[in-house]
Amino acid sequence: MDGGSTLTLTLDGAPGGAAAPALSAGIDELVIAGWTGRDQAAMEAHIEELAALGIARPKSTPIFYRVAASLLTTDAEIQVAGEDSSGEVEAVILSLADGLHIGVGSDHTDRKVEAYNITVSKQACAKPIGRALWRFEDVADHWDDLSLRSWTTVGGKRRAYQEGSAARMRHPSELMEKYLGAGKTLPVGTAMFCGTLPVIGAIEPGEHFEIELEDPVAGRTLTHSYATKTLPVEG
Repeated sequence: MDGGSTLTLTLDGAPGGAAAPALSAGIDELVIAGWTGRDQAAMEAHIEELAALGIARPKSTPIFYRVAASLLTTDAEIQVAGEDSSGEVEAVILSLADGLHIGVGSDHTDRKVEAYNITVSKQACAKPIGRALWRFEDVADHWDDLSLRSWTTVGGKRRAYQEGSAARMRHPSELMEKYLGAGKTLPVGTAMFCGTLPVIGAIEPGEHFEIELEDPVAGRTLTHSYATKTLPVEG
């Protein structure tokens, strides 16, 4: 696949407790949905806070950033330039040959670049995703019961970084319609990150990042973790 990613994934929760089947997922379009919060007043207040720091107001809410599909990875380590990047946990919807699936990923972003161009910052780092997926149809009707969490390790110390309900972001079905139009769904070969939660404390880079998407109704959890290797910035 030219310019895309071919990932080996698994379907979690196979019928009858069978071994999770492997899925060869070819992704040739990667979309990062931003400003997906349901609370419009809170979102507007945050936009104003960022504007005061020189970060431009988004053209729309939600907004959809297109980035290279080759950035999507299941690797346990990513390489980043400098010490100004950090992760953020997100549900990810993937359209594969056998339908829509949900995974957990991290929109790892260069925060220094983000201050002057958000689109470029989204392109600057790999986008880690866990190997295990759920079928979207199995969680769509109780989406608001799902929970997202992340932890970061900085200087060898692990701390809670994000935690909250998926209900704080727009439902993936709504995001797909906002992106493509009413009644439409993602084309096969497309993955979309669905938005993230506020950080507990300060945004900061770390040497290790852990992410989790929990479905308490079905009693199951998707997880992934990755290390970041910092490369020198030479100018």
